[in-house]
Amino acid sequence: MSATSALNVAKPLTLPCGVTVKNRFYKSAMNEALAGRDCAPAEEHVQLYHRWAMGGAGVLVTGNVMVDRTQLGEPGNVAVEDERDLNMLRRWAKAGTGDGTHCWMQINHPGRQSPATINPHPYAPSAGELDGDYARFFAPPRELTVTQIRDIVRRFATTAGIAKKAGFTGVEIHAAHGYLINQFLSPLDNRRTDEYGGSLENRARFLFEVVAAVREAVGPKFPVAVKINSSDAPIAATASAPEGAPAGFDEEESIWVIRRLDEMGVDLIDISGGTLEKPVIQTTTGAREDERRGVYFTEFAKRLKGVVRAPIALTGGFRSADDMETALNSGITQMIGIARPLVIMPGLPNRIIRNAWRGTVRLPWITTGIKALDKAFGGVLVISWFELQMNRIGQGRRPNPSIGGLRALLFAIRQHGFGALAPRRRKGHR
Repeated sequence: MSATSALNVAKPLTLPCGVTVKNRFYKSAMNEALAGRDCAPAEEHVQLYHRWAMGGAGVLVTGNVMVDRTQLGEPGNVAVEDERDLNMLRRWAKAGTGDGTHCWMQINHPGRQSPATINPHPYAPSAGELDGDYARFFAPPRELTVTQIRDIVRRFATTAGIAKKAGFTGVEIHAAHGYLINQFLSPLDNRRTDEYGGSLENRARFLFEVVAAVREAVGPKFPVAVKINSSDAPIAATASAPEGAPAGFDEEESIWVIRRLDEMGVDLIDISGGTLEKPVIQTTTGAREDERRGVYFTEFAKRLKGVVRAPIALTGGFRSADDMETALNSGITQMIGIARPLVIMPGLPNRIIRNAWRGTVRLPWITTGIKALDKAFGGVLVISWFELQMNRIGQGRRPNPSIGGLRALLFAIRQHGFGALAPRRRKGHR
């Protein structure tokens, strides 16, 4: 028992708002793809989050919950814009907060990153057609008016308030991965000339207004986290992004924004990253890629050490207790963000904390067995495979790592139609 209590990952953490989480395991968001066309949470959400809560994590963050049911980012998104699904939301929250676990709702708006099969009329900070290989999968967005921007700010606050009323114990505002808030932050997407465009302060205005509105809606003692990119990596010079064009939201800008969020009293900063062209989470190479890459974003996290007071959650690449302890000992993170390993091993936190497990989670190499299909569907193949596994858990079954990629693609089609095979991320700007 003394060895267990000595683990840093087992130690509680008190957030700036005064709330304490029981340990340092932070289940990061994954789109569960369990909602139907009504965008309502399903019984499978309840069962899935009950399983995770009993698995021992300190915080469970839900998959994308959209603040507007007409603006969805992926098939199977939940949307919360009013209280019509309050009873099921309460069941979901109760399941996710079992055994002293926190369950935080991640709230989001996709902006232009909404496949045309889901939304033929997306909005964005700026209008403009898309270029590149994936252009045909995304409809050209319309530029948001200031009135519409303010309405979306209101929607974030409304959704956060409903989350609190339903029994979720926190919210995470999604400002990464190319969704709407990230689009405002990036000069590649945001070419506005009003108070929401141009300087970094103007580009960050939308995020700051969302955070302020959410805080007002939930009060000072309710955890509010923000997921933010460490950077949007520069795009190679192309016809649509010529040499000398803006390189996107970079690390210096991200640090400036994070410091401002810290001053605003945000309770946790969830560090992520990756470009719109190649998000780091989309790979079919499983354990081999993990071993090559290691824990994601550590160099950026080192730059934040001592700069902000808010706890940092570092997500991506944690596969062993040793890596987790090393990261916590170094002080570059205060929470261990894990996602896909918890699909394979829902009880991983308890295995490490209670059973002194010191193994390594190895993600499978996901393949259809047909190279052309693997190449064609790449990231969608991986996403669909993990969605299939979450569906199994939600139905009371065990995850099955031996399931192949072809079965995952067929599952996605059966659940959401052929539109589920469209890319979930876009390429190119104009």
